[in-house]
Amino acid sequence: MQDNIDRVVDRGANLAQLQSKTDDLQATSGQFKRSANQVRKRMWWKDLKWKIIILVTLLIIIGIIVGKYQR
Repeated sequence: MQDNIDRVVDRGANLAQLQSKTDDLQATSGQFKRSANQVRKRMWWKDLKWKIIILVTLLIIIGIIVGKYQR
């Protein structure tokens, strides 16, 4: 009988510990989600910047080529 009572008490302590770990994990996952979104947005802008640089460079090259043949 005492063994059963001890098991119930231990189970309650384990459940409280599990709840604490769950709360910590939930808070950490929220922080991870925010950080991941920031990184995703930063990489999107970086990628867009390079696409614009390449496009402008190609337009300049095409402009130079077309300009040479029109004279």
